This record gives sequence, structure tokens and C-alpha cells, in this order.
Amino acid sequence: MKEGTKNFLILFVILCAVIGIVAMRQFRQASDMAELGMDVQIGAGMPVLLQLGAYYCGPCRQMAPHLEEISIEYKDQLGVKFMDIERDRQSARTYGIELIPTQIFLDAQGNEVFRHVGYYSKEQIVSKLRELGLLPGI
Repeated sequence: MKEGTKNFLILFVILCAVIGIVAMRQFRQASDMAELGMDVQIGAGMPVLLQLGAYYCGPCRQMAPHLEEISIEYKDQLGVKFMDIERDRQSARTYGIELIPTQIFLDAQGNEVFRHVGYYSKEQIVSKLRELGLLPGI
């Protein structure tokens, strides 16, 4: 085998491996987002933070770890749910979504009390939840 062909094949194999790793990482992130809040019931006596977005949305993926942390830290006080508007277009219509990500804060009865569009840090979310009285203050 010629040296140039051998180098090309090595480069090709490395490139395929990198693409595979990136694809698997994105698939894992999408799976994590899909699992977030599957059993959350809106209006069931607990406030809920909804995030409506899509798996291809960069800010949605950036927020996924924050939402997961919030759902774990406040599991007895707040429901957290991700809704993919690409897979569930009815949710986008129901909540009047025009841009993603959109975070909707619902009280314990399921009434919307606040809405934010765009990236929202964990600290900003928790602060807003406390300001709205949906989480107890420190």
C-alpha cells in the first residue's frame, strides 16, 4: 500500500471515530432531555417549571444540566419538565411558543405566572422561582 493511501485511511478512520463520538454525545444529551420530567403532572398541587424547546437548540442543550440539577435539588417542591416542540407540536400551540427555549413557570394549580424566552441560568431560574413564591426563600 502506498504511503499516501495509508495516511489517508488513517486520517479517515480517525475522522469517523470523532464524528461517532460527537454523535453519541448529542444522542445522550437528547435522551437526557427527553427523560427530564416525564412523570410531572401539571396542576397536581406542586409548581412546575416547563421548558419548551428542541433537541437541535443549542441554548436548550446548555440548559439541560441546570434543569436536571434543579429537578433533583427541589424534587419535593417543584416539578421540572422539558417538552420537545418538534416531537410534540401541540405543546407549542397550547403554550403559544414563538421562540425557543421558552421557560414557563406554573403555580401549584397549573396557572402560568411567568414566562422567559432564551437562555436562563440556574441561578436566575431559582431566584425567579423564589421571587414568585414558587420556592421558599433562603
